[in-house]
Amino acid sequence: MNDSPPPITETGPADDDSAAAGERGGAGGGLRCFPLTGLPEITEGDALIPLVIEAMARAGLEPGDGDCLAVCQKVVSKSEGRVARLDELKPSRIARAWALANDRDPREIQAVVAEARRMVRTGESVLITETHHGFVCANSGVDLSNAPPDSLCLLPDDPDASAARLRAEIRAATGRRIAVLITDTWGRPFRLGAVDVAIGMAGLPALLDHRGASDAAGRELTASALALPDAVAAAAGLVMGKVRRIPAVVVRGLPEAASGTEGESNGDGGDDRRDDRAGAAALLRDAGEDLFR
Repeated sequence: MNDSPPPITETGPADDDSAAAGERGGAGGGLRCFPLTGLPEITEGDALIPLVIEAMARAGLEPGDGDCLAVCQKVVSKSEGRVARLDELKPSRIARAWALANDRDPREIQAVVAEARRMVRTGESVLITETHHGFVCANSGVDLSNAPPDSLCLLPDDPDASAARLRAEIRAATGRRIAVLITDTWGRPFRLGAVDVAIGMAGLPALLDHRGASDAAGRELTASALALPDAVAAAAGLVMGKVRRIPAVVVRGLPEAASGTEGESNGDGGDDRRDDRAGAAALLRDAGEDLFR
């Protein structure tokens, strides 16, 4: 995993003094993405946070309040044992029929069906499903790429809980409040290409809701709400790439992550308590509001 792009992808002022002042976050330093390289192949039971901290040390990064750690879904799934062996999957009649008609492995289709709450659409060589998490995505998030031999990677059972656990572990290890995203690469129904989105999140607001504010012309905004975790995941995904084998990225310069370090304690070192830290599940649109299902 050592063949990586340049160590920092960033936007912001170029002079050293300004960069140093803004490195820990805030608008003055811009947004910065630091790839974490050198992580080993992850297997079930591996503790991710010690590996992340070691990778940060190799990159010369000191963990800081307001950082955001984006971790790709595959390494989380592998560490949690969310891997299915093909030879242990027993295809149903429906899985065999669809696989035969679309030149697919019926065992893979069985995994897709087993991970689905319901089928949303079927197309040539793709199933659009609603997973038990409530995600609407291709093939229930089941993926062969970067999976162990003769196996499939499944999505984590509860990505928000996984993100919250990782966040608690990195705080216990470093004393720092660091937001955590679990990312996956998804296609979009009305645009070509795929983009990384957040399927699990802890430590960031799900939405930056600008409704009620005014635009530059003084008009009231009525529909402007930014999916912050997805925007951050997309930025981190540019650094991870699909073939670079970079499974984690530290994002700095998010004012929303920095603001999350305040008001989270009950005064005696207790757990974080913020109503706007509801996890990525808060981004799911209710079926009654979805015009395309």
